[in-house]
Amino acid sequence: MVYATQGTCSREIHYDIVEEGGKKLVRNVAYVGGCNGNLQGIGKLVEGMEISEVIERLQGIRCGYKATSCPDQLAKALAQEL
Repeated sequence: MVYATQGTCSREIHYDIVEEGGKKLVRNVAYVGGCNGNLQGIGKLVEGMEISEVIERLQGIRCGYKATSCPDQLAKALAQEL
């Protein structure tokens, strides 16, 4: 999947959703643009987590004065998958 971010330094989020044991899991999160090291870290931290848990943990995080952040944008992208 590809999600075009809004209001962040990153431009896109690429990710996969796989279904295992009746659960939708997040895999292979990669950001285009933004703070490379931090965004790689987010991808590794959410790898294999259920969509709903990722959304719960990341939704509403802000980046400085911005109304959103790269983690929040991932939560928004995943919310579309529910």
